[in-house]
Amino acid sequence: MPRANLIAARFERSFDNDIRSKFFKKLEFDGPEGDPGWFGPDSAVWYVHSHLPTLILGLVGAAYIEGLDPSISWMGHDHSRLVQRVDGVATGNIDPEGAAVRLAHSVSFFIGTAYGSTATAERLARTVRAMHHTVKGTRPDGLAYDADDPEWLRWNYATVVWGLATAHERYHARPLRGADLDRYYAEFVRVGEALGGTDLPASKAEVAECLESYLPRLAVTPIRAFNTGPNLRGNGIPPWEPGSQFMDWAARDMLPRWAQRLCLYQEPNRLALRFRRSALWLALNGLHEATGPLPEFRQAQARVAAGTTSEPVLSTAPTVPDPELTRDQIEAAV
Repeated sequence: MPRANLIAARFERSFDNDIRSKFFKKLEFDGPEGDPGWFGPDSAVWYVHSHLPTLILGLVGAAYIEGLDPSISWMGHDHSRLVQRVDGVATGNIDPEGAAVRLAHSVSFFIGTAYGSTATAERLARTVRAMHHTVKGTRPDGLAYDADDPEWLRWNYATVVWGLATAHERYHARPLRGADLDRYYAEFVRVGEALGGTDLPASKAEVAECLESYLPRLAVTPIRAFNTGPNLRGNGIPPWEPGSQFMDWAARDMLPRWAQRLCLYQEPNRLALRFRRSALWLALNGLHEATGPLPEFRQAQARVAAGTTSEPVLSTAPTVPDPELTRDQIEAAV
C-alpha cells in the first residue's frame, strides 16, 4: 500500500476511534429527508467544512488567537480540560487528553452544525450555550470574566470564523476567494448568533477590523506563553498533530501581522517559509484526497439529493432562555 494511503488509513482509524465513535453518537446527518439543515447543499459552509484537514488547522489557529485575550486564558485555566491538574491544582501545562477532548468537541460541533439536521444543529448550539453559562469567575488581577458577555462572544466568534476561513484560503487546494469567501463569512454568522452573539462581523474585512479593535485588551499571558514557541520543543507530539511545535508555527504563521508582533513571531527566511507552507499544503491536501469526503458530508448530500423540503434558516438567535444545567448534566447530554 502506498505511504499516502497508509497515512490516510491511520488518520481515518484514529478519527473513527477517538472522535467519531465518542463525539458524533447523537448527531443525525442522514435524515430527515429533504432537511437542508442550517445552510444547505449550495452553501459556502458546506464547501469549506468538507475539507477536514484545513478545518482542524483552522480550529488550531482560532484557539491560538483566541487565547491572546487574557480573560480567555483564565477561563481555560480555571474551567477547561485543556489544563493539566495534579490533585486539582493547575500545573501550567497542557493536558494532552483534555486537549484531544476539546478538539474533538469542536470538530463535532462544526461538522454537526454544517451538515447535521436542523434539530441536530440546534441541539449542539444549546449544549455549547449551556456550557458557556457555567464559565464565570475572576482573574488574579481582580477583573471578572463571563463567557456570556456579549463582547467576549463577539471576540470568540471573530477568532473562530477567522481561523476557519484563513486556513481554507491559504491551504485548501481550490479555495473560495473574494465575494465567494465573503459569502462564507456571511453564512457563518448563523453559528455565532446561535451561541448568543450579536453585532457580528459578516465579511473578511469586517472580521479583520473586529479582531484588531480588541488589540488594546490583548496580551500574551504566562498561560499562553508556556504553550507556544520554544516551550513546545521536545514535547513528543508528532509534527502534524495539534500541540506540536510545527502546528504551533503554522498557527502563528497564519496570524495577522499585529498578532504576530504581539506573540514575537519571527518569520523564517523566504526559502524556509515557502518550504514549510508548501509542505503543509501538500500534507493537508494529500490527506484530504486520500481519505475522500467525510461520511457525514456524503450522508447530508444523500439527505437532500431529491431536493429540500424547506429553505435553510436565516436566523438562529435563541428565542427563549436556556435552562440552567450543571457541567455534569451538560456533558451527559453530548
